[in-house]
Parts: sequence; C-alpha cells; structure tokens
Amino acid sequence: MTFNWFKFASPASFYPLAGRLIRSFWILTGVLLVIGLYWGFFQTADQLGGSNPQKEYYRIIFIHVPAAWMSMWLYIVLVFWAAIGLVFNTRLSFMMANAVAPTGAVFTFLALWTGAFWGRPSWGTYWDWDPRLTSELVLFFMYIGYIALHSAIDDTRRADRASALLAIVGLVMVPVIYWSINCPDPTQCAALHQRSGLGKIDTNILFSMLTMTLAFWMYSFATSLMRLRSIILTREAEASWVQELVSQEHPQ
Repeated sequence: MTFNWFKFASPASFYPLAGRLIRSFWILTGVLLVIGLYWGFFQTADQLGGSNPQKEYYRIIFIHVPAAWMSMWLYIVLVFWAAIGLVFNTRLSFMMANAVAPTGAVFTFLALWTGAFWGRPSWGTYWDWDPRLTSELVLFFMYIGYIALHSAIDDTRRADRASALLAIVGLVMVPVIYWSINCPDPTQCAALHQRSGLGKIDTNILFSMLTMTLAFWMYSFATSLMRLRSIILTREAEASWVQELVSQEHPQ
C-alpha cells in the first residue's frame, strides 16, 4: 500500500489536514512553554557566571535566543516554499510562504525587543549599530518588505512571484547573521553581542532553552496553519468545495 503525498499539494486536500493538526500543535505549544519557563525560572542558577557575569536578568535568554533562532529558521522555510512555488508553479507553496511570513516577523521583532532589554543591564545600552544587531534588524525589514510587497500587488499570481523573488534575494541575511554571531576571527569583528555556542552552557539552561525553542516551533506550526487555512479560503472562494464547506457550516 502506497501513500500519495502529492495529493496534499492541492489546497482542497491540505485544508482539512491542516485543521486536524492545529489543535495538536497548540497543545504541544502550551505544554512545552510551561516546562521551558518553569525550568528556566526555577531550575537554573540565580546568576550566570563566566567571562561576563550576569544576574537574574540573564533569564531573558530563554525567550531571546529561541526567538532569534526561529527568526532565521522561518525565513529559510519561507524561501523554501517560495522557491518551490516559483519552480513548480504550485499555488499551495506560495500560500505556505505567505502564511509563514507574519510569524517570522513576530519572532524577529521579539528577538530585537528582548535583546534590547537584555542589552541595557549587560552592555549599558539598548542598541548598538554593530553587524550582529543590525543584520537582525535588516532581516526584520526583509519580512516586512515581503509582506508589504505581496499586499501592494492586486494580482495574486504576480504578487506571489514578486515577493518570492524578494525573499530569495534576502536569504543572504541568514548566513550574515550567523557569521556575525560566530565570527571566525573575533578580533576582526568585535561587537557587544556575545558569541553563540552550546558546548559550555549549563545543562539546565540548555534544557530550558531547547524546550522553549521547540515550543516556539510548535507555535509557528499552529499559527502558520491557521493563517494558511484563511488564505486558502480567501483565494479559493469561487471553488465548489469552498462553497460547499461554507454552506455546511452556515446552512440557510
């Protein structure tokens, strides 16, 4: 017996599947958030040691770091679906990219916002125009630019293609952010932001951080699928299956 995955490339087939998955993703989001936040606040040290000692305010990393990871990962996902749409001319792929963008923008803003609050007690300033912070801000503008360009073009097919091309061009920001944080030669790219790395992190801190990352991941699935279902209904409004669905949910 073979399973035909390609049938879910049709909006009509994927719509009910997305509806069944959303509830599970919301439940996983809630469970993982509770575990991650509990572990981060009650199972970790009151002070972060090392070369840059920090007090209780270091706990913002349990939001900041997963949000920053998700901001880059979701942009890669957005570009992936946009590229699939361009190559194979699949409507659902463009819809997926369009559904992911707002969630990615939210996580990028959250990373910038929490980073500013973390930076004030750590560095003495909310913001500094170094490559590591600026590149994340540019990524936020890429998300906003994608959303704005898509909304500005009335023809949906043209909007899909134009915004997809913009997203692909902006993909260069992801490796720029990564290498600005993990500069091969720190003496050549000195900045306020610390280098990233999981090798020297306390086990409890790492567990909380990864749990929060999974929670944000599940949240991304839930919100993107909810948005995708709305996009499908809007774009397929004239399709017979949508009209039948509406008549079933709102009988005369």
